[in-house]
Amino acid sequence: MTIYADNAATTKMSPAAIKTMTYAMEEVYGNPSSLHTVGQKANEALQNARATCARLLNCDPKEIYFTSGGSEADNQAIRSAALMGAKKGKKHIISTAFEHHAVLHTLKKLDQEGFEVQLLDVGPLGTITAQQVADAIREDTCLVTIMYANNEIGSILPIAQIGAVCKEKGVLFHTDAVQAAGHLHIDVQAEHIDMLSLSAHKFHGPKGVGLLYARRGVILTSLIEGGAQERGKRAGTENVPGIMSMATAFEEACAHIDENTKKVSALRDKLIAGLSKIPHSALNGDPVNRLPGNVSFCFEGIEGESLLLLLDEKGICASSGSACTSGSLDPSHVLLAIGRAHEVAHGSLRLSLCEWNTEEEIDRILEAVPEVVARLRDMSPVWQELLSGRRQFIL
Repeated sequence: MTIYADNAATTKMSPAAIKTMTYAMEEVYGNPSSLHTVGQKANEALQNARATCARLLNCDPKEIYFTSGGSEADNQAIRSAALMGAKKGKKHIISTAFEHHAVLHTLKKLDQEGFEVQLLDVGPLGTITAQQVADAIREDTCLVTIMYANNEIGSILPIAQIGAVCKEKGVLFHTDAVQAAGHLHIDVQAEHIDMLSLSAHKFHGPKGVGLLYARRGVILTSLIEGGAQERGKRAGTENVPGIMSMATAFEEACAHIDENTKKVSALRDKLIAGLSKIPHSALNGDPVNRLPGNVSFCFEGIEGESLLLLLDEKGICASSGSACTSGSLDPSHVLLAIGRAHEVAHGSLRLSLCEWNTEEEIDRILEAVPEVVARLRDMSPVWQELLSGRRQFIL
């Protein structure tokens, strides 16, 4: 039996999303830019999907731009705000040290282009306060970009309060909501969000499609030049089947947020309670204010890669952090940002659940993880040094 507990990396498509995508590929195959009947049928479907996504975020359909996913949306939002700011002589950008690399790498490039990037300290629980943002904003600040919820440790940030500060100070506010969309209630108007990124495959939609919400008045910079699609801000024939499928998955996810949160949070809490019994282990992230399905732990004296491989042998799919950095030998920048030592950060495990996981699967995980951790520790010279006192325990 395979237990899939890596939903933060990607989710399995829902039957409804698959049905919509199959229908679209068979029946809605026209180019939305074509004037004939088949093309206009595709355009109508495209606009209906746009309206659905806008309704779920509480914005105008004209403020929705379809993209290839969260990374593209992050890039476009940040670069657009930077260019708008530069034209006014404002080149200071505020973010956090544990953002997704789609944000951090874009900011690094902007730093090389003459912008000043300030990364706020997220503290041991992996969060910040609105006051930190208020204290950091300057006369030349052009953008605040802070994720809605962290992809590795699950901490949910105070987005509404941060948005209120940015609105009061007259600074654009972007949030990477890739992990939050479809799992948390989002209202871009009530939370004073100027730009928001999301990706369909995080809430049982297809890969390769996402969107950028950009409030009216935000001047977007095109990353892709070509045709006039997406009101001239994202060239290329739209992925109509993917977009229609995303809208179906998003609507389905948002309709069941409360019941899914209740179920998944209970599974999460049971898993956290069980894993906490493993000696010299520690939960990463806020123990209360975290995503319903996120469980992130560090286990001292082991390597996360070995842990994942042995769990995979037992049929359990998990990760050690972001799927985008799984090939890296460096410890997670997120875990380092919350103060984990390098040697501890290397022994990390992220289990991310969804509403399709079961209590029986949680029981099986709670049998397997302690077994694998004990096995790896028995083989670890570092663990022997810790037990003998030649090296001091950190956790």
